[in-house]
Amino acid sequence: MRTDPVTYQPFVSAHRIHVSTPGQGHLMTGYDTALSLLAANRPTLVRNATIMPPWATPTGNPLEIPAPDGTAVVFRRDFNLWIRTGGEEHPLTVDGDIDHDYGASPDYYMYADLFTKMGLPHAPPAVLWSPDSTKVLTHRTLQEGIRRKYLLSFDELRSKRSALPGDKDIQHAQFVVIDVRTSTVVRANAEPVAMPMLSPIQMKWAWWEGDTVYFLTREDGLRLRRLDPTTGDVRTVVHETGPTRVVPTQHPMLGPAVRVLPSGEVLWYSERDGWGHLYRYSESGELLGQVTSGAWLVKQILWADSEYVYFLAAGLVQADPYRGTVCRVRLDGTGFAKVTDDDVDHVVSVSPDGSRFLDTASTTDTPPVHTIRSWDGQVLEELGRADVTGLVETGWSAPERFCVKSADGSTDVYGVLYRPHGFDPERSYPVVDHTYPVPLTTRVSAGFDAGWHGYDAEALVALGFVVVALDGRGMPGRDKAFFDVSYQNQAAGLDDHVTAMRQLARTRPWMDLDRVGICGISGGGYATVRAMLDFPDFFKAGVALSGVHDLRYTDPANTDIYGPYDPATTARFSNVEAADRLAGKLMLIHGGLDDQAPPDQTYRMAEALIAADKDFEMLIVPLADHVYTGYEPYVHRRTWDFLIRHLRPSGPIESSTGG
Repeated sequence: MRTDPVTYQPFVSAHRIHVSTPGQGHLMTGYDTALSLLAANRPTLVRNATIMPPWATPTGNPLEIPAPDGTAVVFRRDFNLWIRTGGEEHPLTVDGDIDHDYGASPDYYMYADLFTKMGLPHAPPAVLWSPDSTKVLTHRTLQEGIRRKYLLSFDELRSKRSALPGDKDIQHAQFVVIDVRTSTVVRANAEPVAMPMLSPIQMKWAWWEGDTVYFLTREDGLRLRRLDPTTGDVRTVVHETGPTRVVPTQHPMLGPAVRVLPSGEVLWYSERDGWGHLYRYSESGELLGQVTSGAWLVKQILWADSEYVYFLAAGLVQADPYRGTVCRVRLDGTGFAKVTDDDVDHVVSVSPDGSRFLDTASTTDTPPVHTIRSWDGQVLEELGRADVTGLVETGWSAPERFCVKSADGSTDVYGVLYRPHGFDPERSYPVVDHTYPVPLTTRVSAGFDAGWHGYDAEALVALGFVVVALDGRGMPGRDKAFFDVSYQNQAAGLDDHVTAMRQLARTRPWMDLDRVGICGISGGGYATVRAMLDFPDFFKAGVALSGVHDLRYTDPANTDIYGPYDPATTARFSNVEAADRLAGKLMLIHGGLDDQAPPDQTYRMAEALIAADKDFEMLIVPLADHVYTGYEPYVHRRTWDFLIRHLRPSGPIESSTGG
């Protein structure tokens, strides 16, 4: 049944502009799950911002995992897994305890406090049903002997287990398969898998293919392992090592670009030729050939059948190498074709049967169009398109996508530049670098949706700032050499930010480089302080939120991003060790109940600044989590006030539109 396409307005709030499509096949982090609950509880709020694919179904109780045939659900109770069938409940495991619980995320789990605020006792269980609904894959979470960190909620002391880099005792997952008909538990005959941050099931690093389990490990390079669910036997199928990091994708939020075919053959992601491409291996681990090749990379495997693999690639659009293109190629490497043969960015969600996909097509300055398409590229139905007329009337304008040379003088780097509301080229404007240079995701979106880190820029331009955001060297989405700049280098690419703004200002004299500020959250909080320490003559003011300032005192999950832990290298990039170099105006902000980057990170930074006799401001939001849930208006206002005070002391400009 066809429906008429709809025209809708992007969701607009005081400081956010957001257009997105849910269910894009990305990794469900704690924050994503919380957003799905928000969609269930506040549908009118979310409906204005989303186009739902026709095959989407409402999520039920997030703490219960339903069987594919709908006959049962599995859930956690105390430290064990239980099953409910036809109204009757019974335990699937009975030996769980506080240090060895089943289906649990590690204590470090991202945004755990967010679930608490939503009234949920814990995160969704890490459980994956077999396709025939007879078994579940889960893991026993091993946290015995791990040191504890503490957070203070008024007079209540909260603790969680959180290892430090180099600790012998860290969080591990021991895979188990449970036959739900008999409650038989089969444990994997292999060493437990390191699990510093998220469950490998929630990261999509473990999955069913037919009646067999496959999982990825990275203790020694990268391995694909096969688990027999009836015997527990484990064998390695593919193993790859390299001199730097070996990853199953440069885009972990999209899940690993590894697929086991029904034949048992494997599509394996590798950067061995300098780009991220797919290789085909036999069931026994023999290399059969390279499937994709060229000066571009595979971002995500979308679907595969007995003849073709369909995937999202980046680097095929000459105007912007970050834009996604849907492609297909035969498993033997022949017959490559672009399914979406155009110059825009594509975000894709595949139907459950793989017969079609929901496509959101846009660019930075082209509003999205949502269609259902077949794998030959044909548009089967247009669902809707965004109308930005109302946004433009508020004084909004799309950011400018730019390309400049990096600090090495030869490498192209890309970013976006936002002009202030009521822009007048005869005026002079202060500049803010809105940064998140963490090699887990790109800071700048190639499409119209600004992404999680992009929303705040809209508020800053309304206050009279020019805002620049950049993906410098070391960030994902390009060739391996570009990506590896951040290997063992937490401060990678910051020199590119300085170089980029200087190049932009040569042809944009309204950018006042005597008034440059910087701000960011989490890894962007680290980068804010680091940029001010490394380039004190360039950055005059900065606001660092939830900063991870010294990786020596944080969970190994944070150090793993940059490669194996090396104490000397980590100390060299510690903001704490370089506090005496501060020259500009700095504000540190942290949540008192931040369980992802605990507030001791900012306390250590503050203590070092005091020891160096440096002036700075600090705001601790006592009950706030890592992203300041419920405190956003206050934290945003304090951030804006600080930047206005030090970069445009006359206050925000008056927009010609009144916006």
